[in-house]
Amino acid sequence: MTPPITRFQQQDTHRLIPSRFPPVGVLDVVTLPEDLELIFELEGWTNDRITAELGIIHMLPADEWVVGRPHATAIMAAFCHPAPNGGRFNTPDLGAWYAAFDLETAFAESIHHRTKELEEIGVFDTAVQMRQYLSDFDAEFHDVRGDDQAFAPLYDPNSWKASQPFGADLRRQGSNGIIFRSVRHPGGQCLACYRPRLVLNLRPAAHFEYRWRGTATPVITQLAQ
Repeated sequence: MTPPITRFQQQDTHRLIPSRFPPVGVLDVVTLPEDLELIFELEGWTNDRITAELGIIHMLPADEWVVGRPHATAIMAAFCHPAPNGGRFNTPDLGAWYAAFDLETAFAESIHHRTKELEEIGVFDTAVQMRQYLSDFDAEFHDVRGDDQAFAPLYDPNSWKASQPFGADLRRQGSNGIIFRSVRHPGGQCLACYRPRLVLNLRPAAHFEYRWRGTATPVITQLAQ
């Protein structure tokens, strides 16, 4: 099952991540990938510190690393610090840059995952602050938004059993990523990008707070622009 390829050109795609993750790191100031080794030597970095900062960066070819430009660390973190269970179209071995075409879809996707975490501990009385990133894209991606019934298993709302190996196979074949319909927001659309260098013009936008008050539906408050 090989989906069609679509040229995707869009400004202001939306990604929301917890504000606890630092927005700036060593990759923002390193000019070339090979400079990293020199910095490690000069600063006396330990393996534990390198792993905490850069995660599994060596899983990606050095020519795909994003370094020396604003918010490089935020981009690379999406790939080098994958979620323990992976994502819809990536396995736990290597992350991807997920973004929504509009803010409401980004809210729905990110709230779903935060709410699942709360369900696991049985507590709906907490708050999470989220940082919004905007990014642009201009590249070709595999497109599974069509009505082909072969794509239906990719949209299972309760399982990534079909979608993760599907994405991993495309990634091995050199795919840039996958455009897909949001499972959490009807009518919404999303992108899973497999190549850090395709995330263009990344910039922070607003901050939001999700506050759960005893139910699975949080109140969203914008904190700062």
